Amino acid sequence: QVQLVESGGGLVQTGGSLRLSCAASGRTFSSKSMGWFRQAPGKDREFVSSVMPSGSITYYADSVKGRFTISRDNAKNAVFLQMNSLKPEDTAIYYCTAVRGGDYLQPLSWTYWGQGTQVTVSS
Repeated sequence: QVQLVESGGGLVQTGGSLRLSCAASGRTFSSKSMGWFRQAPGKDREFVSSVMPSGSITYYADSVKGRFTISRDNAKNAVFLQMNSLKPEDTAIYYCTAVRGGDYLQPLSWTYWGQGTQVTVSS
């Protein structure tokens, strides 16, 4: 059974930092893209960032570019999201995802999902 388990969410003040982790089990994702989406209350799930299998090619939403950094450790079957200079508008549930089959911006392109971790940024 494939599982993606996120951790590292929490409550932080504006300008603070958090590091999200996603541990995968049940299969290896070293040859597959992995990524992060988020969903705020009342809003659609939106793309945050993704990373290609080698780890050297990354994509970011404009809203997080320059503040968030995605990375992966294929030996540990894990992906990470370092979030700096957090803003209240970053408040959302953050979801780890893996295996992309189309447009990386679209949630439907991704096959596997974690349960999510809450990130709350206070003003």
